Formats: sequence, C-alpha cells, structure tokens
Amino acid sequence: MFATMIEWNVDPVIGTIGPLSPRWYGVLFATAFMLSYVVMKRIFLSERKSIADLDRLTLYMMFGTVIGARLGHVLFYEPHLLLEDPFEVIAIWHGGLASHGGALGIITGLYLFHRALPGYSMTWLLDRLAIMAALSGMCIRLGNLMNSEIIGRPTDLPWGFWFMRVDAQPLARHPTQVYEALVCLVLFVGLWLLYRRGVASRQPGMLIGLFMVLLFSSRFAIEFLKEHQVDFEASLPLDMGQLLSLPFIVAGAWFLVSSRRTSARSA
Repeated sequence: MFATMIEWNVDPVIGTIGPLSPRWYGVLFATAFMLSYVVMKRIFLSERKSIADLDRLTLYMMFGTVIGARLGHVLFYEPHLLLEDPFEVIAIWHGGLASHGGALGIITGLYLFHRALPGYSMTWLLDRLAIMAALSGMCIRLGNLMNSEIIGRPTDLPWGFWFMRVDAQPLARHPTQVYEALVCLVLFVGLWLLYRRGVASRQPGMLIGLFMVLLFSSRFAIEFLKEHQVDFEASLPLDMGQLLSLPFIVAGAWFLVSSRRTSARSA
C-alpha cells in the first residue's frame, strides 16, 4: 500500500547555542511576525500612515495572537487544565496553540488598537491584516510540520509523509500541514494582488471576507484528512476545528455581502 513515501524525521530543535535550544516552530513563528511587519510597512507607507502607529499595532498583534492562541487551545481542547493545573494555561513553551483562538486574539487586539486610535476603522484594519494573517498562517503550519504535529490520516498517495517521530513503523500519512501552508501561500498572493489593484479601497470588507471564507472553508475540508487532536473529538459529529471554522465562514460571507452593498451604493 505504501510503495512510496517521504520519510520525515526532522528534529524540532535546531541546535544548541550555549544554554539556548532554539526550535524550528519558534523561529518560524518569529519569522511570521517579521515578514508581516515588512509587508505591512509597505502598506502603511503607501497609504501615508504613521510607522509609529504600525509599531504599536504590531505589539497589539503579538500579544493578541499568542494569548488568544494559547487560551483557545486550552478552552477548546484541554479545558480540564483550568482546574487541574492553572499554571499550564500560560505555559506556551510546552506547545499547544489553536489557530481559531489566535484569530479571536487578533480581532481582540485590533479592536483595542481601534479604541486607542479611532482614526483606523475596524474594516480598514481587518482588510489589511487579512493579508498578513495568510502569510503568518503559512509560517505557522510549516512550524507544525517541523514539529511532526497535526498529522493527517493514512494515505496511499505518492506524496504521503512517514512521520518517523510519530509512527514507529512505516506509515504514509497526508501532510496536512503542507496542504494548509499551501492554501495560506495562495491566499497571501491573491489578497496581496487584490490589494495592489485597490480592492481594499473600493470595496472595504472584501479582503477580510475572502480570507475568512476561503481559509476556513479549506480548513473545514482538510480536517477530514486529519487525525483527531484530542480523544473527545471522536464522539463529535464534526471535529473541533470544523465546528470552530463555521462561525468564521459565516462572518466572512457577511463581510463579502456587506462589501458588495457598499460598492453598489458608491457606484
């Protein structure tokens, strides 16, 4: 059944530098913020916005992403930690970050930034941060790949991965991290091209709407190829990732409809 497969046995730890042992996931997580800052700086400069405001926004995004992703993981996948080991809730170095929680954390951070600087509307922020979120999502999923986590179900497709740190015996699985990273890459390129063509200015809400519908619809579909992250998902009609994706898809559809109405009124 598994005549061909890609053997994957990457050490999550890059190496040791004195007392430090940097991990691929952490480096890729940091890379996501650095790349996002570079692209967002181009947006701020092209629209004559303050770079000081961008620096402030970056701090909001960093804290919102990390706190939201960690709390999301605990609340959605391991709520027992709240009572059994509350300290573990903040132990982000032990792993366990949920993308849906990260998305909620980003939205919360944007709202707080908007409250502090009302000159930036929520729609303006969401449209432009959607581009960055797609780019960041690609980096984070590559980090998951380096950790051999969020693995797929067995497959006989020629690009199946044998995650040697998970399966002792040869077993080809869907590289679902790669699938999602590719989706994010395509989304980033598409959203950036639309932004360059002025879509964000002509149809506010279009970019965030497309991002939410396309990303979370693909996430919903790819979840069928993943192994359950926690045991209780086996008793659910859909797994947790799919259930959490549905509200984002609905919200994205609302943004798309709203953006078309705004465009029609201004025509």
